[in-house]
Amino acid sequence: MKQILLVWVALAAGLLSCSREPETPCVYSPDKPVNFTYEALHDSFPSVRNKKELVHLFTRHLAVADIFFHRKNYPNDSAFVNHYYRWFSHPSMDTLLMETKKVFGDGTELKNEFQAAFSNLKHFYPDFKPPHVVTVLTGLESDLFVSDSLIIVGLDYYLGKKAKYRPDMHQYMLQRYEKNYIVPSCLLLLGIDTRYNQTHLEDRTVLADMIAYGKAYYFAKQMLPCAPDSIFIGYTGREIAGAEANQDVIWKKLIEEEALFSTNQQIKQRYLNERPKTYEIGNDCPGRIATWVGWKIVKAYMKENPSVSLLQLMETGDAQKIFKGSRYRPENR
Repeated sequence: MKQILLVWVALAAGLLSCSREPETPCVYSPDKPVNFTYEALHDSFPSVRNKKELVHLFTRHLAVADIFFHRKNYPNDSAFVNHYYRWFSHPSMDTLLMETKKVFGDGTELKNEFQAAFSNLKHFYPDFKPPHVVTVLTGLESDLFVSDSLIIVGLDYYLGKKAKYRPDMHQYMLQRYEKNYIVPSCLLLLGIDTRYNQTHLEDRTVLADMIAYGKAYYFAKQMLPCAPDSIFIGYTGREIAGAEANQDVIWKKLIEEEALFSTNQQIKQRYLNERPKTYEIGNDCPGRIATWVGWKIVKAYMKENPSVSLLQLMETGDAQKIFKGSRYRPENR
């Protein structure tokens, strides 16, 4: 309700002033699309008619076999092929395939979202070379693999609430397995990688982790500026609103426990790791709350230092420099 109210206040202010600020474009250089290869294999594996076809398919896509289907975990290739032939021949795969086609169609929407993200990456990083993107169906074995040269997406992980088969995980994590989370998740994995995100490895404090995650969220948001913040942080709209409304309470708790400069693993587990809630703050406070605060700090830093570019931010490994330069203070709501 608070978010809706803020939207209407903003609209009213715009009408009263008879002026409107320019919107952030979803693609910074739409006239310079980036070429990349997008290979839809999600109906190939369930459609094999015999083991020979499966062997041929795996041979043509060794990276998929090794990374996503874990070929090296099997005693030999025969055991590997036998297992997956039985797997893909199971009737449930037909259901997964039908639901995948229903949710993703011909893949154009997903491909276009990757196109926008890669175009923006190229805008900020002229030397960026888009990775090869492959979509597959695994029978809920693997979700996502991201490297600088290859992205593999297990589409059946992202079929959403109406799917007959869903990944076996807690609901607070499962809510992030919707189709609109795929590309943002890929960008977050790129944004936390040291190829983009410089950190001081000797700094093992909670603050260092908060800033590293905050930079990754900020990076990913720049590549998909039209996606809502909730998609990147993985909170519901209600959780975002609750965190915003209780910034001062969250900050006070972090200060009281001297968490920022702690290297204690229990403190990290409490405020940085996956949890349904941060119960130490309150039952309505979502987990990983310190990473959200880290994102707020990074946003404040970039606002306080408008001459700093995205590349300069990502190359700044000194977490305390960003923290001090942000002059972060929780907003009273």
